Amino acid sequence: MKTITIAILMLFSVSIFAQSNTELKNHFEDYYKQMKKQGDTQGVINAMTHLEVIEPSVARKDTLAYIYLSDGQYMQALNTIGVEKNATDSDMNVEVKALALKNLNQPKMALDHFEVLYKRDPNVYLAYELADMKIQTKDLAGAKLNIEYGLANVKDDMKRAFYERQQPYETSMKASLLYLKGLLSFTENNTENIDSALKFMNDALAIDPNFNLAKISREALEAQKAQRAQQAAGKKN
Repeated sequence: MKTITIAILMLFSVSIFAQSNTELKNHFEDYYKQMKKQGDTQGVINAMTHLEVIEPSVARKDTLAYIYLSDGQYMQALNTIGVEKNATDSDMNVEVKALALKNLNQPKMALDHFEVLYKRDPNVYLAYELADMKIQTKDLAGAKLNIEYGLANVKDDMKRAFYERQQPYETSMKASLLYLKGLLSFTENNTENIDSALKFMNDALAIDPNFNLAKISREALEAQKAQRAQQAAGKKN
C-alpha cells in the first residue's frame, strides 16, 4: 500500500511539473511576442533564453545567437552556439560564427566558417570577405583566387558597405574588389608593385570617385612613392 501511495504521489508530481512547464512556456511565448512587438531586443533575448531552458531547440539557439550578433553582442553569440566547425551546422549558425569572430578581430578563426559558407553557396560577397581576411592573414594566393572569382562574377548593381568613416556608406562592389586587388598587389611586393597598386586604386575611383577607403589608400601610396623618389634623388646628390 505504501508503494502504491508513493507511485501515485510521483505521478501527481510529474503531472504538476509538466503543467507548470507548459504554463511557463506559454507565458514566455506571449512575453516573446510582446517584446518583439515593442522592438525590445533585450526582452526578446530574455524570452528566448527562458524558452531554451524550458524546451531546448537547436533552431531556437541559432536564432538567439543571431539576435545577439545583430545587437553587436558578439561574445554572447559565440557563447550561445560555440566556435566549433560542425558539418551539421545550419547556414545561420555558420554565418553567426563567421561574422562574430570577424568582428572580434579573429580573422583566422573566422576564415574557417566563411570557407564553409562559400562552399555551400559561392558568391561575390563572400569572395570579397574571404579575400579581405586572407590578405590580413598573408594567404595571398588564396586572396588572389577569391578576387579573380569576384571580378569575374560581379554585377554593376552590387554594392558593399564600409564603416571606416563616422557615417557608413556604400560603394560599388566592383570598385571594392579593385581596391582589394590594389591592396593585394602592394602586399605582395611593396617596392616593385607600388605603381600597379596605384593603378587599381585609380580604377576603383574611376568607378566611384567618392570611395573613401580607396582615396585614403591612393594618397598613402602617392605619399610613399614621392618619399622614395625624394630619397633616391638625395642619394644621387
